[in-house]
Amino acid sequence: MQTTDPVEGMDRTMQATLATPARFTGVGLHSGKPARLVINPAPAGHGIVFRRTDLGDVRIPALWDHVEPSVLCTLLRGKGGASVSTVEHVMAALAGTGVHNALIDIDGPEVPILDGSAAPFVQGILQAGLRLSPEPLRAIRVLRPVEVRQGEGFARLDPAERFGMEFAIDFTDAAIGRQEKRLDLANGAFVRELMDSRTFCRQADVDSMQASGLALGGTYFNAVVVDGDRVLSPGGLRHRDEPVRHKMLDAVGDLALAGAPLLARYTGNRAGHAMTNRLLRKLFATRGAWEWTVLSPEAQGRMLGAGVQGHEPAPAKTESRACAVA
Repeated sequence: MQTTDPVEGMDRTMQATLATPARFTGVGLHSGKPARLVINPAPAGHGIVFRRTDLGDVRIPALWDHVEPSVLCTLLRGKGGASVSTVEHVMAALAGTGVHNALIDIDGPEVPILDGSAAPFVQGILQAGLRLSPEPLRAIRVLRPVEVRQGEGFARLDPAERFGMEFAIDFTDAAIGRQEKRLDLANGAFVRELMDSRTFCRQADVDSMQASGLALGGTYFNAVVVDGDRVLSPGGLRHRDEPVRHKMLDAVGDLALAGAPLLARYTGNRAGHAMTNRLLRKLFATRGAWEWTVLSPEAQGRMLGAGVQGHEPAPAKTESRACAVA
């Protein structure tokens, strides 16, 4: 077992966790309240679990069957009613850096929004370093297509030998419009292509959300806010197609709630958090649609997170200023 250099040996079929804790502070996107989060190392087979430190030792597994319907984010609920919301960005960061086991301490019901993307989480994880265990890494192999639809939207999983994604969105605001993107997300592509894309909203939605008590922690610096053909957030877009990239980032985080890497290709069209969770529920409820498989070293090298250790993106700037997000 390799223990001194987490970079060397990452092509082996092993489970990974953090070498040291990674700490984050910020505010909740919807509550606007201060939030502190620590991603701690965890043993092989532990999976990703949230622990509400403000409630004692209340633990909530980061799994698809703990997801509850919620507005504009992914919410997990555990035994006794404890919950944690807006988990999609930190889950995407963990999946995108190849972390399979972690205990996430959080002192409230909402993950801090940071800059609205997964980049600060990725940076913190990579600075903390990764540690491998000798335990084999199991993946979920999709054996036949599974699809869910709602109106003009759909989400689909197809069999594949590496994780990939295709996504399309269509908004009336000219600053967004119709965007499509297709990516092979193997070997660090999440870090290179998706991690820094921020959540976005239309200015027309701001007042209604805040009137409903949502987006109280949103700012022009942790979201892309558009109005017609204008991007209102200072500095504009980080990518020409930042909105569709962010939708893909969200889908990576929501699919990570499967509990193991997916050998599959995901296609989303006007899909969101709820639809992706419905897709996972249908996958696991469909006999013969999936199986467990132990990844070979070659296969693990084609998965999310392979080859990213040592890549440390610059931290994004954040600043408090009133606005809202969707």
